[in-house]
Amino acid sequence: MGRHMEISILAAAVFMTAALSCTDGKEQTGVNDDERSITVQERVEIDYAGGAFSIDVEANFDFQVESQSEWIELDKIEGTKVWFMAQANEGTADRMGKVKFTDPASKYFYKETRVSQKGNKTPVEVTSSLSLADKNATAETKALYANLWNIAAKGFMFGHHDDLWYGRYWYNQAGKSDTKAVCGDYPAVFSVDMGPIMDNRYNDAENAIRRRVIIEAYDRGEVITMCCHLNNPHTGGDSWDNSSNEVVRSILTEGHATRTKYLEWLDRCADFANNLKGSDGKLIPIIFRPYHEHTQTWSWWSSKCTTEEEFISFWRFTVEYLRDTKGVRNFIYAISPQMDEDYKGGAKDRLTFRWPGDEYVDFIGMDCYHYSWKQAFKSNLDAMSELSLEKSKPCGVTETGPEGFDWTDYWTNHILESALNQRVSMIVMWRNKYVGSNESDRHFYSVYPGHPSEDDFREMYDHPSTFFSKDLPDMYTMPEGYEVK
Repeated sequence: MGRHMEISILAAAVFMTAALSCTDGKEQTGVNDDERSITVQERVEIDYAGGAFSIDVEANFDFQVESQSEWIELDKIEGTKVWFMAQANEGTADRMGKVKFTDPASKYFYKETRVSQKGNKTPVEVTSSLSLADKNATAETKALYANLWNIAAKGFMFGHHDDLWYGRYWYNQAGKSDTKAVCGDYPAVFSVDMGPIMDNRYNDAENAIRRRVIIEAYDRGEVITMCCHLNNPHTGGDSWDNSSNEVVRSILTEGHATRTKYLEWLDRCADFANNLKGSDGKLIPIIFRPYHEHTQTWSWWSSKCTTEEEFISFWRFTVEYLRDTKGVRNFIYAISPQMDEDYKGGAKDRLTFRWPGDEYVDFIGMDCYHYSWKQAFKSNLDAMSELSLEKSKPCGVTETGPEGFDWTDYWTNHILESALNQRVSMIVMWRNKYVGSNESDRHFYSVYPGHPSEDDFREMYDHPSTFFSKDLPDMYTMPEGYEVK
C-alpha cells in the first residue's frame, strides 16, 4: 500500500526527460558515466501562496525530473531552468518537498533539491480557553497544558522514550542521550514508564534512575509523559497477559482481592506523583497515559478483555481515585489508541474508541506503528489534528517508529513532511534498547550515533517547525492570553 502511494505521486508529477543546452549550445547525449555532471540548487524557498517557481539545473546528459511531493508539479523546461507549479499552503506551518533529477540509465546517479514553502500565517481562530479534568491542578500543570496547545500552532516537539537513562550502546550514564549525541540537544519530550513504579516491581533499582532523569528533564524545561506497562494484577502475569477477561471486572468489584491489590498500585502512583518535585521545589507535571493502545488485543485492559462499559468505568475510576481520593494535582490525563492503518474516513471514530468523556480526557494521543506506510501516518495526523480542534484538547503522537529501520531519509521524508501543516504538539519515538555489543538485536526506533539517518536527523533538527529542549519556551509558565479551567 505504501509503495503504491509513492508510485502514484510520482506518476501524477509527470515524468519528463529533457536535454539541456551546455555552453557550446549543442545537445549532450551518450555521455560516459565517468563524465556525467549535473549541478542543481540545493534549496529553494517559496511563498505560501504557491504558483510558479524554477530550479536552476546544469547537466551534460539527458535527465529525468521527479517531483516527490504531491503539492509540486512539473510545468516546463526552458534552457537551464526547470519550472514547477506549487499548490497554495493552506496550513500555518511551513512544509518541505523534494524534487529529484536522475539519470534514467542509472537511478543511483541523481541530485535533489529541497523545496521549502512558507505556511499561511493568517491567524486561525483557535480558542485560548481550555479545560482540565482536574480543576484544582497546580499552576505549573495548567501552564503546561496551555503550552501544549500553543506550541502546536508553531510545530511539534520531538520526544523519545527512555532516552535519558539508556541508549543502544550505553546504560545509566548521567547526562547521556542518543538524541543529544547526534544533534547536540536533548529531546523536548521525555517518555518513561510508570508501570514498574506502581506494580510489584516497585522496589526495582531502576525506579530510582527513572525518578532522577525525570527531575533532570524537568529542570531543563522539558516535558514528561508516562505510559503504564502494568503487570496483570489478577493473574500475576505481565501487561501482555490477556488470558482473562475478569481483570478489569474484578478491579471494579467492591471487596474483590484484585481491587484491593490494584488500589495499592494506584496508591504508589499517587505517592510518586505527590512527591515528585524539581529543584525549584514544585511538583513536576506529568502527562499520564494509562491503559494505552486499548484498541488492540494484547493487554489485560484491551478490547479483547473488556467491554466498552468496563473500559470507560475503569478509566473514570482511575481518574477519580487519583484526583479526588489521593489528591494528585499534577496529572494531565492522556488517552492513546493505536493507529497503524489508513482508516479511510474512520480515523476519528477509532481515536474516540471507548471514549471516557471529554471531562475525563485532557490529551488526545495515538501510538502509530505503521512502519513505512506514510499515507496511514499522514491520514491519522490529519484526523487527530481535526479532532483536537473540535474538542479544544492538545494532541500528539505518543509512540511511533519503525523497529530496526535503516532508511537514510526517514526524518525529513516521513516524520517531518507528514507533520508539517498539522496541529500536533509532539511526536515521540519508542525506545532504543540497550544492546551493548549485540548488533544482531535491532530493537531500536530512533536515531543513535552511527545510524545511517544521522545527517537526515540533523536536517530535521534544524527545521524551524521542530522543537527540541533548547527551543522550548517556558513550558511551566502560563502563556499570555490563555486560561485553563
